[in-house]
Amino acid sequence: MLIAPSAQRTKRLAQAQAKIGIALGGAAGGRLASQLAMPVSGDTILRLVRRLPQPAMPVPAVIGVDDWAMRKRLRYGTIIVDLERHRPIDLLPDRTAEPVIDWLRQRPEIKVVARDRSTEYRRAITTGAPSAVQVADRWHLLYNVRQMVERWTAGAHARLRRLPMLPFPETAKASRIKTFRRTQADETVAADSRVRRMAQYDDVRRRHLAGETVMAISRATGLSPTTVRKFAYAEAFPERAVQPPGTSIIDPYLSMLQARLAQGCENGLQLWRECRAHGYIGSVGQIHRWLQDHRTAPSKHAPLRSDAVPPQWRSWQPSSLPSPKQLAWLIVKAPATRSAEEAAIVQQLDQDHDAAILIPLVRSFVDLVRRVGTRSRDAVSVFETWLLDAKGCGIRPLETFAAGLEQDGAAVQAALRTGWSNAQVEGQVNKLKLLKRSMYGRASLDLLRRRLLLAP
Repeated sequence: MLIAPSAQRTKRLAQAQAKIGIALGGAAGGRLASQLAMPVSGDTILRLVRRLPQPAMPVPAVIGVDDWAMRKRLRYGTIIVDLERHRPIDLLPDRTAEPVIDWLRQRPEIKVVARDRSTEYRRAITTGAPSAVQVADRWHLLYNVRQMVERWTAGAHARLRRLPMLPFPETAKASRIKTFRRTQADETVAADSRVRRMAQYDDVRRRHLAGETVMAISRATGLSPTTVRKFAYAEAFPERAVQPPGTSIIDPYLSMLQARLAQGCENGLQLWRECRAHGYIGSVGQIHRWLQDHRTAPSKHAPLRSDAVPPQWRSWQPSSLPSPKQLAWLIVKAPATRSAEEAAIVQQLDQDHDAAILIPLVRSFVDLVRRVGTRSRDAVSVFETWLLDAKGCGIRPLETFAAGLEQDGAAVQAALRTGWSNAQVEGQVNKLKLLKRSMYGRASLDLLRRRLLLAP
């Protein structure tokens, strides 16, 4: 039949307009349809999409489960993906265990379920599909170990800053190792900010030792839970890390400046003239700022001499060690990919007793998770040995991490010996975000589910 009774469009036209709606949504689909000589309103396009029959889904055997944000920090749902056919299967209205349990009980044929480290999904799969093999996602294992290292470095950062500095390898290219000296006003602002942060740190520590929870302290102080947790578990006040210097207009002329400085020239105006002769287009002020940190004697024309700086501005120096997050990344990073400077920083950390224990254990776990193919044959036995070493290492964050892995041991071992992961699911979540944002976040779950399942 070309057209249904009382219909205002042919079936072929309705199908074409519905496919436009699947790809673009209502408003955008209506605009495109008008340009294609198929004028239709956005609301009609959405009605046509809702009338399309649900796609026939074969019974899956291997699935991946993950959460996605309907409205970030407020409402979340669950996406289920067929890992063998690379297709999304369903969207559930929340990320609690009960909807997943009901969904799994209706499909006893499922044999393998890949998931992240969520305890809700672990409970749901254990209850709804007790015979299915659970596989912990390898990326989340690496992410969790980096989080653990970051917690440890945040707590031990004050102690690590006191480690003796090791000589950095010589580099062929001259470069600045720190930013230009701040003005007196900037140093005053930085000192005041440090006083405020120290007062917050003392308040959080006092509340934490009194037995208050992290969330209770966060609500009482107005600080984020992440900051509260960092202050509560820090061994000493966490100083701000020094930011690496950005690019400067004088960087191409550093070699010449250092050579002239070695010859005894400390006249900023003369150095500026020589740089100008080689193409420098900046001001003389940049040369003077660089020269302040390299003079062998104070300049008699300097407006503020170093010995005239008030003591409260010289009482503390920001850490030259990278931030806890950067240190965690350097520790997890493969040694072969570290630069010479990064390797020197890790070598400096090795002087600490706990770091000398933690870094090899972390590196061996990361190498174990990244094993693929024939290299993963003995992964389970190696993991069990690693677990024993980690649980008895004496470092609390690592012991807690190892205890969590032991509780989820079957899923972690399955991740080490199989090739399934949640990588496909993360890709489908990105696709789902694109569809949701193209509808300005106002789509109902039913319409969003239809667009995702019917999309090519």
